[in-house]
Amino acid sequence: MNKNRPTFTALASLLLFCLVLSIAPVTSAQQQPPPQRERRVEPATVVVATPTPSPVPIATPVPSGSPTPTVVPLRAPAPAQVTRTVAELQSRISEVLRKPELAQAMVGIKVASLDTGQVLFESNANKLLRPASNMKLYSVAAAIDRLSPDYRFVTSVYAPAKPDAKGVVKGDLIIYGRGDPSIGFRFNEGNYFKGIDDLAARIVAAGVKRVDGDLVGDESHFTGPPYGTGWEWEDLQWWYGAEVSALTVNDNYLDTSVKPGNKVGAPAVITTGPPDPLLRITNRVVTAPNGTKRDLEIYRALNSDVVEFSGAIALDDRGYNGRLAISRPALLFAYLLRASLAQQGVTIKGKTRTVDSYSGGSIVPKGVRILPNTNLVLSSTLGVQPVEIARKESVPFSQIAAQTLKPSQNLYTELILRTLGEFSSSVAAPPPNPSRTSEGRGIEVVKTFLKEAGVDPSSLSLTDGSGLSRNDMITPEATLQMLTYMHSHRYAAAFRDALPVAGVDGTLRNRMKGTAAENNVRAKTGTLSSASSLSGFVTSASGERLVFSIMVNNYPGSTDPPSVCIDPIAILLASFSGRS
Repeated sequence: MNKNRPTFTALASLLLFCLVLSIAPVTSAQQQPPPQRERRVEPATVVVATPTPSPVPIATPVPSGSPTPTVVPLRAPAPAQVTRTVAELQSRISEVLRKPELAQAMVGIKVASLDTGQVLFESNANKLLRPASNMKLYSVAAAIDRLSPDYRFVTSVYAPAKPDAKGVVKGDLIIYGRGDPSIGFRFNEGNYFKGIDDLAARIVAAGVKRVDGDLVGDESHFTGPPYGTGWEWEDLQWWYGAEVSALTVNDNYLDTSVKPGNKVGAPAVITTGPPDPLLRITNRVVTAPNGTKRDLEIYRALNSDVVEFSGAIALDDRGYNGRLAISRPALLFAYLLRASLAQQGVTIKGKTRTVDSYSGGSIVPKGVRILPNTNLVLSSTLGVQPVEIARKESVPFSQIAAQTLKPSQNLYTELILRTLGEFSSSVAAPPPNPSRTSEGRGIEVVKTFLKEAGVDPSSLSLTDGSGLSRNDMITPEATLQMLTYMHSHRYAAAFRDALPVAGVDGTLRNRMKGTAAENNVRAKTGTLSSASSLSGFVTSASGERLVFSIMVNNYPGSTDPPSVCIDPIAILLASFSGRS
């Protein structure tokens, strides 16, 4: 994103950032359904007074237009003519790269055969380029290698001792998170509450009827800031820049709706979900006459629970829907769990609070970790040893990997990266700098994995896990090498199955339809402003298995690399009838 440009309209902003993260187009069918029962926590309060905002991201205007920000499906490139020789294929790819729209851009590309090892085409393959969400390939591949497709995240419920004969916990009830991304709607048939209710039911099944202490959301498993290194201010109020917490719920964002009031001059109607008792809304949006251009601004200061809405929305406007990152997700997790426990008959006498790695106060020693694929617990000899009275395990990592790569989910990738960092420091040999944050240790694990995969360390510069940081740099050559390594990996199928499929699902579901690439290309997209990429696998018309990486940087804003060059090249590869 260009920091020097003025604030742009929210629809344009959201369109851009949907592309920024390669998230698949949002349609009404894909959005979270409303809660499947009445809300059990007090809804967000509408505040009339104006809070004093922190001097951080500027408000984002939201223009008139369709009510739900939707990425228009990329137009399908014209069907490629069949190429029969490598020389002809090279000529056709070079022709695509000579398009005037790419004159100012830097394009790096490499294509090779997985069957013969021969390079079919390369240009600028050793140039360091911004991969955007292609970064997720490296993080997820490293996690599949280190953790296995069967790995399960574990959320534990601890207490000083087991409940007594009357079901009383004498002390605090601690929910200790380890970064499970699956306690939310995406893995629970779109239900906001199902994952939380399941955890509450497990606590009840453990015999808990009353807690004499506090309900504590313990997110201390991860160390370091709740955002990725290099993330920009204007990302942080939106869902794709959501806070990273060891206790994550519903992707750490709220669905937000703004609809006109019942008459001109009336306040707009603002709703959010899931319910967040911490949220405060300042509503300065008025209903304007029919046909008025939508003019909305939405602003949430960093670490603030106050969201300011201002502007105007026409009486005949169908409404605006957006997704806002929440502040303090671990606390929301604890509040939702407390409400669920109350519904299931559990009384908590104390307050609801959280602890993190900075504030201290956790009675769960840092050494208490769940070993992958086992029920074994490694416990530190330091501090009070808590008793685990209940636990909830995630779905297998293979499913989480697919829900990370196919829709290009930033938060999940950052949770995976930090899990790698903590796993490495508890089970494997410590990384070179064990004092680093969970993110830093995770980066070291990814770098070590890439080195094992044959990637030259000088061909990459990694700062986060998801690619939202514009400081990430890697070469197409390095990406191709990693993909080639994963092709013959013992978990190759799990990695390949997690990738988007052209014309079928994920961020590629509306691309390359009706071409030889449809249901053939399996590849990860990546999009930031002036950075677009596609890297993965394709089978040629002759049955030869190919691997490719295409990265385009520094192109004008009017240029659309997927339709100008990326998809046409992928289709050429799928249509290639010769052999290397």
